[in-house]
Amino acid sequence: MIYEEATDFAAALRRPCPLIGLDFGTKTIGVAVSDGMMSVATPLETIRRKKFTEDAARIQEIIAHRGIAGLVLGLPRNMDGSEGPRCQSTRAFARNLSRLWDGPITFWDERLSTVAAERALLEADTTRKRRAEVIDHVAASYILQGLLDRLRHIEAQ
Repeated sequence: MIYEEATDFAAALRRPCPLIGLDFGTKTIGVAVSDGMMSVATPLETIRRKKFTEDAARIQEIIAHRGIAGLVLGLPRNMDGSEGPRCQSTRAFARNLSRLWDGPITFWDERLSTVAAERALLEADTTRKRRAEVIDHVAASYILQGLLDRLRHIEAQ
């Protein structure tokens, strides 16, 4: 089921549980996972996009292998907060994925996540070639970490 609000997503989760974060792009899907205590997001891999069925199959393999209980997709809003074509394709991907997997799915505003990931990689003195290889799954970890921090805040209230 797809949840628009983090509070509703939090209520649907069984806890503690690992989560998966996706940075859905036109050519790749960055993947990050959390630890079982839902405190730290770790970049995992970048999936080269092919057909939906192949992309979804790989995501489902990760979900099954790691015992994932919830999924967050970065929502690429425009800087003014509006939603454009990239948001529409991200939402369509989530709808299609929800037909194959019955776990809770939510979105996280991903504005500037790639910029933050790029900055972190530059500070780590990562080569241009290596940055290109890892940027998407590092961005996915920023998206997932944002949600994890929000979930901790919800739990504290």
